[in-house]
Amino acid sequence: MCIIQTVGDDGMNAKADVRSLQLLLNMNSGQHGMTCNLAVDGVWGGGSRAALNSFLTGIGGVPGRPVAPGDPTMTALKRGLPQGLVAQKLWMIMISATRARIDQFYQPILDVLARYEMNTPLRIAHFLAQIGHESGCLLYTQEIASGKAYEGRKDLGNERDGDGPLFKGRGLIQLTGRANYRQYGRACNRDFENKDAPALVGTDPALAVDVAGWFWASRKLNALADQDNLRRITQIINGGFNGLDDRAAFLARAKWLQVN
Repeated sequence: MCIIQTVGDDGMNAKADVRSLQLLLNMNSGQHGMTCNLAVDGVWGGGSRAALNSFLTGIGGVPGRPVAPGDPTMTALKRGLPQGLVAQKLWMIMISATRARIDQFYQPILDVLARYEMNTPLRIAHFLAQIGHESGCLLYTQEIASGKAYEGRKDLGNERDGDGPLFKGRGLIQLTGRANYRQYGRACNRDFENKDAPALVGTDPALAVDVAGWFWASRKLNALADQDNLRRITQIINGGFNGLDDRAAFLARAKWLQVN
């Protein structure tokens, strides 16, 4: 479900829920006699109120009534969604992202979904759920810590002074360690040890998404997505089950939005 509490006049109007409803109304514009192009700002105001009331009138609902999770209004809004992973669906999944961040990552994500055969609803939903959690809704493309904790980690291939910070976690599923950068570089015909700066994996949106897709494919996670196995996918990516509930929430949103 894409809202957690009620939205509308006398609703709880949590910012994320209001943003979700604004996106849903925008995607339903032109249907049931309602047209709108709402700012996705999470603020319940006159424009959002008018669009919702117009939609409610069009479906035979009661204008002025708040929208609640799972109610007939949400069902009607879901029915009117466009097919495929349009940018506004991606924004609904990454609901705290800025419009600029969605614009920056939307095409690279579409490219990676095709490149690594994430071509079914479950595969797409699981991939988006994991990158949503790992990146904080596309906010972080490298870990905040300095990377000094990885110094001397031979299991990561960090054998030279400075390897920890140089090869710290980057990308939407954080690539960490000299050995992993070497392996990814070979896969994409780059050299992140000598010719190409390792930081590009975090600063280039195409690489930041691609490295996540490469990791996904190299660990055969499509097969686990086909089984709808969130726990095992999380364990492989995280090494444990940190953030499992948050990943499940991202997954539920993606499934509800029919991202295929």
